[in-house]
Amino acid sequence: MEEDKKEEIKIVKVTEELIKAKTYEVRGYKVMLDFDLAKIYGYSTKAFNQQVKNNSERFASDFAFKLTKEEVNNLRSKNLTSSWGGSRYLPNAFTEQGIYMLMTILKGDLAVKQSIDLVRTFKKMKDYILENRELIGKRELLQLSMETANNRIEISKINSDMISIEKQISDVVEGLKDVVTKSELADMMNSFISDDDEKWLMFNAKFSSADEVYESIYRQAKSSIYVVDNYIGLRTLVHLKNSPTGVNIILFSDNVGNNKLHNIEYTDFRKEYPTVKLSMKKTGGIFHDRFIVLDYGTADERVFLCGASSKDAGARITSIVEDYGTAKYNSVIAGLLKNSPLVLPK
Repeated sequence: MEEDKKEEIKIVKVTEELIKAKTYEVRGYKVMLDFDLAKIYGYSTKAFNQQVKNNSERFASDFAFKLTKEEVNNLRSKNLTSSWGGSRYLPNAFTEQGIYMLMTILKGDLAVKQSIDLVRTFKKMKDYILENRELIGKRELLQLSMETANNRIEISKINSDMISIEKQISDVVEGLKDVVTKSELADMMNSFISDDDEKWLMFNAKFSSADEVYESIYRQAKSSIYVVDNYIGLRTLVHLKNSPTGVNIILFSDNVGNNKLHNIEYTDFRKEYPTVKLSMKKTGGIFHDRFIVLDYGTADERVFLCGASSKDAGARITSIVEDYGTAKYNSVIAGLLKNSPLVLPK
């Protein structure tokens, strides 16, 4: 009987078209609804929601919420939900972060497969937007970039707890130890980590999420962060947005190459994150390598050598290593601090 039940399960192919068709906007969020997600994962809606209820502590209000009658009627009036039929129940809606959290509670080979396909499809959709950035406004692009980074970091945090990627992000692991167990996403994330399209680099001789490595380094700063990198972009700013409050950040760059940072993006970033103390100076065209210097001129000074620009981190095989001989950089940084401000193009 069990084998017959398995054969009856219709596997829903996860595609960009499916995600677009099953994504609605409610309360300012892009969401998917419980009955659509249940079909994707091979559950009945009742069994799906029971799993969510059993793990309710994992679903914050910005991860999942129940629709009101007015919201249901509004969606029905737009002919978006014909699959509801005559059901009177109020469905649960899941944001993208909520969908990632579902991956920690839904079990079985099909759930693992569908989770992998969902992650990859979300990534393809976002990459398409970023690759076609000229088709949308810069302000919209900035917001999309922020959301993309946040979502990738959510996955990186879960992944870190399972496979102990790096000591330097142990604070993230500690924060999640009561939420996600090490075994729950192991199969899915092991497949995910081997995907050649993902953004991974070598840090301290281990493959790690590129975005999480940069953020983990920046979070260790106590007084200052100096980034020397001639190629900067939106992703450079995104990595810095969660830096410790009060830390003085200076980007040293000549802002060269394609898709360079523009003033409108920088201005919007400053408005979005007013507590980030960020300024920019020129490098003077004499730097090829990239550096991150934390807490310059103090006993806590640290220097990291970066094999690629942060905006392209993980696109090719590269690495970040710490150089413990910080004294030799003092004259270099002292010279950079005298340089004139960097003026971004409009």
